[in-house]
Amino acid sequence: MDERWFEDFAVGDEFVSPAKTITEAEIVDWAFRYDPQPFHMDKQAAGAHMYGGLIASGWLLGAVAFRLFMMTNPWGAASLGSPGCDALRWVKPVRPDDTIHVVVTVTEARPSRSKPDRGVVNMAWDVRNQDGDTVMTMQSVQLLRRRPA
Repeated sequence: MDERWFEDFAVGDEFVSPAKTITEAEIVDWAFRYDPQPFHMDKQAAGAHMYGGLIASGWLLGAVAFRLFMMTNPWGAASLGSPGCDALRWVKPVRPDDTIHVVVTVTEARPSRSKPDRGVVNMAWDVRNQDGDTVMTMQSVQLLRRRPA
């Protein structure tokens, strides 16, 4: 579906993204730029840490998960943005060469109470690795335009 409007979303709708392998270079580069903790950017220090090796920053996972979700073309031009996310959890470490994908499920879709030209869609995110293990979860809210008359 090229164009989806608020009316096209129903509770239980599921979006399954393509997969992406997270490389060691990406993990280290992200850490140097945005999350400079030793277990994200220094192999030797990470090996001595409780994680026993390099792990990806949770913020990197969030950015990659959002990009993967957007590759499913969930709403095109109907998006009015998002007021935010809730209940973000990094459940299991992602290591170099892990492959992740995201499953996003609509948990609520309701017309806006104050603005009749839009609706509110709540979604549950489940980021999974190559073994099907959940590595990150969150809840998000999306504002979407209603279908033009």
